[in-house]
Amino acid sequence: MKIKHTINLHKALTFIFILGLMFAYQNFTITPWVYLALHGTYGFMWLLKDRIYPDKQWEEEIPVPMGIFTFVMLGLYWVAPFILISSGSEPSPPLIAAAISINLLGVFLHYSSDAQKYYTLKYQPGLITEGFFARCRNTNYLGEIFIYSGFAMLAQHWLPFLILGFFAAFIFVPNMLKKDKSLSRYPEFENYKANSGLLIPKFFGNQPQVSAGVVVSQEQPHQEKVKSQNY
Repeated sequence: MKIKHTINLHKALTFIFILGLMFAYQNFTITPWVYLALHGTYGFMWLLKDRIYPDKQWEEEIPVPMGIFTFVMLGLYWVAPFILISSGSEPSPPLIAAAISINLLGVFLHYSSDAQKYYTLKYQPGLITEGFFARCRNTNYLGEIFIYSGFAMLAQHWLPFLILGFFAAFIFVPNMLKKDKSLSRYPEFENYKANSGLLIPKFFGNQPQVSAGVVVSQEQPHQEKVKSQNY
């Protein structure tokens, strides 16, 4: 099976899982509905993204047991809605507003930067140094952290933040460092790295001097081109 099959199944079931929690605990107050709208819709948008501009790193084939393990690990993201709905806690309106704002910003950064990456590399493989990647080399991961931070804020519990930290430390960061290592083959990468942040945008510094924001490498075979940016 492909990794994306496990991920997509988890995203598709998120809406059903949260709605099931609401019925199980008979909690239909405003906050669970807000959480359902945010996290459930995020899952559906992920499925749309996979159809329109899929991420090639999720095309990797894995054994079925590994797929099951991956699904269980992704299930940790369901801890936040469980805590929120089962506890019956009600965040203050300002906290709800802040969580929604952070979540929406994360969705924008995550999905828009992935779209830029996909369509840029589709027509001109190389080092992307403009747009969403001008000051941050991993805007998509930054967006994902914002998304799940918004969910954790609504839960008002330390555990969802700890889970997010676990994913960031053991999955996001290693993938970002792996990508940096792959991109280091470009002569222009050191200049780009000096003027962009790994995760936190570097707002001050010189704009990388790269023609049209992309360094084209025409001599690469097709398989190598696929790995150019974020795999």
